[in-house]
Amino acid sequence: MLVAALAFATPLSSTPVTATELPERLQIHESARPVPAIAIKGPLGEDLTLAGFRGKFVVLNVWATWCVPCRKEMPTLDRLQGLFNKEDVVVVALSLDRKGKEVVDRFFRDIGIKHLESYLDPSGRALRDLGLVGLPGTLLIDRDGREIGRLLGEADWSGQAVVEFIKARAGASTQP
Repeated sequence: MLVAALAFATPLSSTPVTATELPERLQIHESARPVPAIAIKGPLGEDLTLAGFRGKFVVLNVWATWCVPCRKEMPTLDRLQGLFNKEDVVVVALSLDRKGKEVVDRFFRDIGIKHLESYLDPSGRALRDLGLVGLPGTLLIDRDGREIGRLLGEADWSGQAVVEFIKARAGASTQP
């Protein structure tokens, strides 16, 4: 449920962010929710779970190379990751492509992705386990591994309001 008068003032930013400035479909939860344990493949083919990202603020984007809105928003996720140190805020671009890492890496190269790494769930189970009904789907996960918000559909993740919101919620600053 989107909180209508959500405002954040933080020492990290002199600009408060209101809910009306955030992407329209971004749902911010009144209280953080547990995130299911999902198994994914990391950038080196290693087995990972979301629990392995505890201590970092996670922007989990579930997408596929064949999804047109996913392809359109990927550069904004790349710009978002470029603004933050991956030790503070990490964008996990979780591809559901069944053809694997090569397809994702080629797509990243073709569009000039510089800051994201490829994470994979070729089984597609993450979509169901996370309660997403389509692609792209993005969850905002706090440093304790709890979901604080989600958005179904394409968004500009590098817009100022989103960046300020993440800075405030992550307690992180952007890089020069």
